[in-house]
Amino acid sequence: MNLKGINIIGGEFVIGTDGGIKAINPNTNEELLPEYKGISDTDFDRAMNLAWAAFIEYRLVSNEKRAEFLEAIAEEIEKVGDDLVQRAMLETGLPQARLEGEKGRTCGQLRLFAKVLRDGKYQDIRHDVALPDRMPLPRPELYSRKIGLGPVAVFGASNFPLAFSVAGGDTASALAAGCPVVVKAHQAHPGTSEIVGRAVVAAVERCQMPKGVFALLYGSGSKIGQKLAAHPVIKAIGFTGSRAGGTALMNTAAARAEPIPVYAEMSSINPVYIMSEALKNRGKEIGAALIQSMMMGAGQFCTSPGLIFAVDNEGFDDFITSAKQTLGKQTSQTMLTPGIAKAFNQGVDRIQQSQQVQLLATAQGTDKPNQCVGKLFLVEGDQYIGDKALHDEVFGSSAVVVRCKSFEQMQQLTESLEGQLTASVHCDDNDDVAVLQALVQQLERKVGRILFNGFGTGVEVADAMVHGGPYPSTSDGRSTSVGTAAIDRFLRAVCYQNVPKAVLPDVLK
Repeated sequence: MNLKGINIIGGEFVIGTDGGIKAINPNTNEELLPEYKGISDTDFDRAMNLAWAAFIEYRLVSNEKRAEFLEAIAEEIEKVGDDLVQRAMLETGLPQARLEGEKGRTCGQLRLFAKVLRDGKYQDIRHDVALPDRMPLPRPELYSRKIGLGPVAVFGASNFPLAFSVAGGDTASALAAGCPVVVKAHQAHPGTSEIVGRAVVAAVERCQMPKGVFALLYGSGSKIGQKLAAHPVIKAIGFTGSRAGGTALMNTAAARAEPIPVYAEMSSINPVYIMSEALKNRGKEIGAALIQSMMMGAGQFCTSPGLIFAVDNEGFDDFITSAKQTLGKQTSQTMLTPGIAKAFNQGVDRIQQSQQVQLLATAQGTDKPNQCVGKLFLVEGDQYIGDKALHDEVFGSSAVVVRCKSFEQMQQLTESLEGQLTASVHCDDNDDVAVLQALVQQLERKVGRILFNGFGTGVEVADAMVHGGPYPSTSDGRSTSVGTAAIDRFLRAVCYQNVPKAVLPDVLK
């Protein structure tokens, strides 16, 4: 595909005038053409006005028509062919198989929300019949349903250039809710964003949707992000990225004359718990599996395991030995951007500077640029709780093993954790059920997803999935960014009291 370096506003391709950005191939550090310039203030305001005008019309489009629109986006993305994956490979350094799978997930999410629309239950329709003779006071007839909030600003994620980007889960769920979407393209993969943006525009035209229902905007730094968060047309934000970035958007959104919700996924170290019987019986296997999960995708997953708790019982040494040997055989991987690689190295350096921490093993390095050389550390439970560097996320293949004296100390250390996306528990049949129940009850207060005998890497897109958690894993622990419940973020309830039947919305009649 011949990329043009364009923004998309109202179905039109607009060349920006503000400072430009170019993608960088992380495998070579070479800049990729074309340059993508940010839009002018005039064009920005035009995009906002078109989004609001589209909302007035789009929110009234039937569930069936919106479902067809989402399916059309998926079909248009699939029509692009190899160009999309090839460009994404250049901009991210990710392998073809990973990106092919992510493309399938992206289209699958769009089709999943089409099913949600046809099912209609997302509207949560309720009806209380009138009770005119009720004493001491009559009851009016009441209906309620959920409707879209308004235009949503979506921020593309660095680590998922398709599934959490231009037509990813935030966009799919917002469009399903009846909300136009204004996407801020991630500066690391602007060409990938343009290709997907063109596919969305083709679906808009094909389904005759309002022109302002989708916009794709570029801009350097945080300037355009702050403008989106502050603009009165935007009624909600979907964000995946750093805690600093998410917090900045939250502060801006809260300071508005009309504060708006920010659904930000930001930071998680995803603790892993290895119980006594599992440690004794499967310590070697768990050690090897941990490293495989930690190294997957250079650890650039928000659910990558970064913290392991285990009591120093039988099997602990086998677990450590296996993990060390497995990591020592691994080869470093290219990270998504030079900035992410720099941040990873700074993060592991902070951990290594602690006198209480032991470096257990290191992956094999290469002389390629932007490499993630995986590292595994060990610290005693008594030392962990007071070392802040061990509580912070290191985005990449790095993990800290905490050697606990007892299950009670494991629980004590768990209380010190911030909110997390996931927690993994490894156990065998002979592990104490009462102990496991106590741990699960504790983790329910700390994480969004608890899983047994596995690792958090790999998020199933399904009805029951929760990809969220208490702050700072997300800005709002009541929400999820994956699964059908993601649509709830962009809806609000409306009650209709004693409204004449002829005036009621069709869905309530």
